[in-house]
Amino acid sequence: MKFTREDIEQIEKKGLSEKKVEEQIRIFERGNLPVNIEAAATVGNGILQFSSAQREELSSYYDNKKEDLEILKFVPASGAATRMFKSLHTFMEEFDPGKESLDDYLNRKNNTNLKRFFENIESLPFYDTAVNNSRESQPGFDSLTDEAKKFLIVRTILFSPGLNLSNYPKGLVPFHNYKTHVATAFEEHLYEAAEFAAVKGVAKLHFTVSEGHKEKFQAEFEKVQRRVEEFTSTKFVITYSYQNPKTDTIAVNSNNEPFRSKDGKLFFRPGGHGALIDNLNDLDADLVFIKNIDNVVLLDRAKEVAEYKKMLAGKYLKVQEKCFSYLQAIEENEGSGLDLEEVKNFIETELFFEFASGFDQLSPDEKLQMIRERLDRPLRVCGMVKNEGEPGGGPFLVNMPNGSKSLQIIEGAQIDTEDVQQKETAQNATHFNPVDIVCGLRNYKEENFDLHQFVDPATSFIAEKSKDGEPLKALELPGLWNGAMSKWNTIFVEVPVATFNPVKTVVDLLKPSHQAG
Repeated sequence: MKFTREDIEQIEKKGLSEKKVEEQIRIFERGNLPVNIEAAATVGNGILQFSSAQREELSSYYDNKKEDLEILKFVPASGAATRMFKSLHTFMEEFDPGKESLDDYLNRKNNTNLKRFFENIESLPFYDTAVNNSRESQPGFDSLTDEAKKFLIVRTILFSPGLNLSNYPKGLVPFHNYKTHVATAFEEHLYEAAEFAAVKGVAKLHFTVSEGHKEKFQAEFEKVQRRVEEFTSTKFVITYSYQNPKTDTIAVNSNNEPFRSKDGKLFFRPGGHGALIDNLNDLDADLVFIKNIDNVVLLDRAKEVAEYKKMLAGKYLKVQEKCFSYLQAIEENEGSGLDLEEVKNFIETELFFEFASGFDQLSPDEKLQMIRERLDRPLRVCGMVKNEGEPGGGPFLVNMPNGSKSLQIIEGAQIDTEDVQQKETAQNATHFNPVDIVCGLRNYKEENFDLHQFVDPATSFIAEKSKDGEPLKALELPGLWNGAMSKWNTIFVEVPVATFNPVKTVVDLLKPSHQAG
C-alpha cells in the first residue's frame, strides 16, 4: 500500500502511524472472524440467579464496604439523537399536509410506531415546549388544521429554528415530564448515581461526550445542579472525556483500497464504542459502574434499580477479594502451601472459566503460572436480562483460540450464521446484554491495569456504511463490552427486565416506564 506525502501527514496528524493504518487495511482483507460459541449462557449454566435474601446480603455487603472505595459511574454519552428521530426525518421528507391526510399517509406506510407517535404525541416530555415554540414562530398557528399543526410541531422538534433535538446529544434530550420539571437522561443519571455510587455524600460520574457537546452538558449541569443536589443531599463531581482521534479507523472501498473523500483525502471514521476502552483506561477508581446514557428510569424507581446495582457490586467485591487473596498468597509464598486444586475449582465455578485441555498434566510451577495469569486481570460482573426481543448482544460460553472456554458478551454480527450449529446455539440464548456492568480498574497491588492488554484485536468488526452516496466499508474496533473486555474475568448475574429501559427511538418515550403520570 503506497501512501502519498499528504496521506502520511494526514495520518500522523490524527496520532496514527502508517503501519497502524496498514494493519487496519489487512483486517478488511481478512474479513470478519466469527467467534466459536460453545453454548448460550443460561441460568444455572453461566448466569447466576440470586434470591431476595441473597440480593439483600450482597447489597448490604457493598454498602458496608463502599465508604473505603473510590467509586465512579461511567456513562458513554457521545451519541447524537439523530438516529432516535430517524422515523420523523422520513416523515418530514415524505408527508405533504397539503396533498394527503395524515391518516392516509400512516395507512399507506403501515408504520405502527409512527401511528402510535401521532396518537400519543401530547405525552412527549417536550410536547408543550414544541407547541409554544411553533405558536411563536408560525402566525395563525391556532387556526391551522390538526394535521398542519402536527407537521409544524415535528419540524419544531427536529430542527432549528425550533428545539433542534435531532442535533442534540441524546443525553440532553428531555426524557421525563414531571409536574415540577422536565428531566433529561443526563439528569436522571445523577439521581440514580446518588442512590448507589455516593460515598460520604459525594457521587462521581464520568461522561464520554463529543467534543462539540461538552459545553452543553456543563450548561445542563449548572441548570439542574441545585435541584438535584438538594433533592438527593448529594454533591456531584462530574468529569468528561472525548473519543481520542487516534482511535479513528480508515475506511475502504469494495476493493479494500483506502476510501477518499471528494477532496481526495483519506476518510477516517470513529472506531465505535470500543474506542472508549482508552477513556476507561485513563480513569482511576476502585469500582466502576457502566451504563449507557439512554437507559434510565423514572425518579420513583431509582431506589429499586439501585438495589440491583448494589447487588452486582457486592458480588464483584466478594469475588475480587478472593482473587486478591490468592494472588497475594502466590506472591508472598511463591505458591507453597497453596492448594492449586482449590484455586482451580474457584476459577471454574466462580469465574466459569475452563482451562485448555492438558492443564492437569502440567507441572505445579506451570499450573501456578497459568493460575496467576488467570486471576491477575480485570474483573467485571454483568447484569443480564431475559430476552424479550430487544436488540443487543448476549451472554455466551465461548471456545477461545487457545483451547480455553470463557464467558463473553457476543453481538449477533460476531456469530457465523452460515454455520447451522452455531446459528442454532445462538438462538438458544435466553438472556441479552443491557450494559449493566460493575468492574474494577486496579490489581491486587492497587496499581491500575493497562486495559489495552486485555483487548482481543481479532474481534474488530467490518460494517457496510456510505459517504456522499458512495458505499464504503468501515472498521469498528472491538466493542467496549465485547472484544475490548474479551480477556477480562467475567461473571453474569440475572437482573429483572424492569431495570432496562432504553430509549432507542422517540416512540420509546411513550412507554409507561417513561411516563411520569
